[in-house]
Amino acid sequence: MAVSSPPLLLTSAPGLRMETPARLPRLLIVDESRTVRTLLARHTRERFEIREESDGESAWQVLVLDPTILLVISSLSLPVLDGTGLLQRLRSSKLARLVRMPMLMISGDSDQALERARELGASDFISRRAGSSEWLVRIESLIMLAHTQNQLKENLEQNVQNPETGLFTRKYVDLQAAQGFSHARRNNSELSAVVIGFDKVGTLREQHGDEVVRQLQLRLTNLLTSKLRKEDILGHFAGSQFVVVSPGTTCTACESFGARLREAIHVASIAVGGQRLNLTVSVGIANIPTDSVTSPNALLELAGSRLAEAERQGGNRLVSCSPAPPSAASVPRLDLAIALIRAGHGSEVEPHLAALGREVLPLLKLLGRQFESDSLVDEIEQSLAHGAPLDGEERPGT
Repeated sequence: MAVSSPPLLLTSAPGLRMETPARLPRLLIVDESRTVRTLLARHTRERFEIREESDGESAWQVLVLDPTILLVISSLSLPVLDGTGLLQRLRSSKLARLVRMPMLMISGDSDQALERARELGASDFISRRAGSSEWLVRIESLIMLAHTQNQLKENLEQNVQNPETGLFTRKYVDLQAAQGFSHARRNNSELSAVVIGFDKVGTLREQHGDEVVRQLQLRLTNLLTSKLRKEDILGHFAGSQFVVVSPGTTCTACESFGARLREAIHVASIAVGGQRLNLTVSVGIANIPTDSVTSPNALLELAGSRLAEAERQGGNRLVSCSPAPPSAASVPRLDLAIALIRAGHGSEVEPHLAALGREVLPLLKLLGRQFESDSLVDEIEQSLAHGAPLDGEERPGT
C-alpha cells in the first residue's frame, strides 16, 4: 500500500539542493468537546493543518498572535467567551486580517443565536453532521473568497476604482453583486440593483461638450454617495450610467429612493453659460426574490434593461420590479410642485392645480383673514367647489 507524503517545495542555496515540506493552510477549530474537535479535524486534516482550542478566550489569544491562521471553525456555545463574543471581537478588531477572517459557525443552537451570528458577520453555517466533502467545499470556498477580497482591498485604487470618479469599476461591482447574491440566497434575504443614468446624454454632449457631462456626472456621484448606506456599493454600470448594489433592501425602498432622486435632479437649478439645463434621470430597478433571476449578472442586466425601457418611454421615469410602479402622472407633493414651478416646469403642475388648490386652501384662507383680503380666496374656493378651471381664463364673472 502506498503511503501519501506531504507536498514538497524545492529550495536552493549555493552548492546545496534540498527538499522541504510545504506548509498546509492552517485552520483553528474551537469547540468545548474534544470529541467534536477530533471529528472535525478528521474531516479536514488531509488538506489543512489544524489548531484546536476549547474556549473562545484562548481562541482569541491564538488568533491575535498567529497570523498564519486562515479560517476559524467555531461553535456558538463555548465556555469563558462564547462563539458570538469571539465573532464580535473579530469584526471589531483593529487588525484588518481579523476583521476579514472567515468564520464558519457550527449550527445546532437556537434560531435566535444563529440570527445574532448572522448580524455580527458570520461567513457561513454548517452542521456537525455534514460529510467530509461538504466541510472541505465550504472551507475552501470561504478561504478562496477571503483571498480574493484581500487582493481587491490591497489593490483598491489601482484595480477597482475609476481614477476620474473614484467609484468602483464594473468588474468590482460584479464581484460584490456575486457575493451579495450568494448571501441573499443562503439567508433568504433581499438584494437590489438600481441603475441610474442621465436622459439624452448624447444631446448634452453635442450641445455642451464632454467636460460639462463629466461635471454633471460628478455632481450626480456626490448626490448618490451622500444618500447611500455604508453597505451599499456604488459603481459604474455601462457608459455614463451608474449602478447601486444594495443588500437587504426591498424593491419598494429602492422605488422611493429612485423617485426622490428623479425629483431632485428635475428641479435642480444648473446652468451653463447662463442657459439653464433641463436635466432628468431615469432609473431601472431589479430585486431578488421579487424577480426570478438565477445569477448576479442577470440581476444587474435586468436593472439595466429597465433603465433602457424608462428612456424609451421618454425619460424622467422609473421602471421597477413592482407590479404597479408609481405613476408619473400622479399628483406631485406640494413641496415638489413648488420646486417644479420655481425651476420653470409650471406646465407639469397645471394638470394638478385643483387637487393642489384644495390642499393649500386652509393656508390661503388663513392668509386672507390675516391681510383682510378674503375676496380672491373666496373666489378660488368657489371655483374649487364647482370644479371650474384655475388657469385664470374661464373663471366665473370674467
